[in-house]
Amino acid sequence: MIELRNLSKTFMTGDGQVEALKHINLTIQNGDIYGIIGMSGAGKSTLVRCINMLERPTEGSVLMDGRDMAGMSIKELRQMRRKITMIFQGFNLLMQRTCLKNVTLPLRLSGVDRKTAEKKGRELLALVGLPDKANAYPAQLSGGQQQRVAIARALATEPDVLLCDEATSALDPKTTHAILELIRDINRKMGITVIVITHQMSVVQEICSRVAILENGSVVEEGEVSEVFSNPRANATRNLIYPESNGESAIFPEGGQRIRVIYNGAIASREPMIAKMAVDCGILASILGASTRSVGDRAYGYILLDIPGGPEELAKAIAYLSAVPDVMVQVEAEYAAKEADV
Repeated sequence: MIELRNLSKTFMTGDGQVEALKHINLTIQNGDIYGIIGMSGAGKSTLVRCINMLERPTEGSVLMDGRDMAGMSIKELRQMRRKITMIFQGFNLLMQRTCLKNVTLPLRLSGVDRKTAEKKGRELLALVGLPDKANAYPAQLSGGQQQRVAIARALATEPDVLLCDEATSALDPKTTHAILELIRDINRKMGITVIVITHQMSVVQEICSRVAILENGSVVEEGEVSEVFSNPRANATRNLIYPESNGESAIFPEGGQRIRVIYNGAIASREPMIAKMAVDCGILASILGASTRSVGDRAYGYILLDIPGGPEELAKAIAYLSAVPDVMVQVEAEYAAKEADV
């Protein structure tokens, strides 16, 4: 189990002090695939470097199975890092070495003899689907194949934790899906805890069980992926889940009342809620936008509505829609702000 307790990291720059991380508290269970997501500058890369102590936290602690990594000796920390390996966006392969030699490098550095290391390396290349690429060089491979070699290399020391720092950001959607499937398969077969650092919500929804949302160095939301998708509470979360809604204010009718109807589950998504509200309540809502997606075998999404009339019609629409199973209703912040200014 990985525990981050009151973790903070401050950097001194020419322009003064920068708080990259602010009092992070997270618990990642053994065997989880855990997502950490945020926009550029949110603190994701700093956080992942603190987890394996490539960056020393300014405050707080990182506990691995109850042991504080900050209190370890250099030797103990080196041994621990063999159990916490990383894959990166840029693959970080040695271009002058063959795929097999890239994979066996961690083993050779740790004192494993060449014959044993090569046997293990070939097994790992087979595991990631590249049994015929042992003697190829990275430049001869596609981006997806290079990332598979990087994953094989990361597995060479039989780690307990695999850190994926924007590992699919340089790949096309089809290759990204294949790499995520491979990571999920490794997690299932080997029981390795996977921490996925990304700015792509699609990556989180595909393989993660829990997710933490970072904004300006702080965790603004954390929980089960399905819960966060169905009921995003923080503005940063909503912007990541519904990026296409950022420009919706341009079509916001003057004097209108805008609400976001968020639903989850297949039954809720098939329910003709808007048509039924028109028939049952006489409220002819305008649909300004919509987005749906799937997480596992459940559907999640939203409908953005403009409710005609005044506060009474708005309250009536909210009450009606909120009564539908697996549906929640949020009054859009822009409308609420306008009301507060009146």
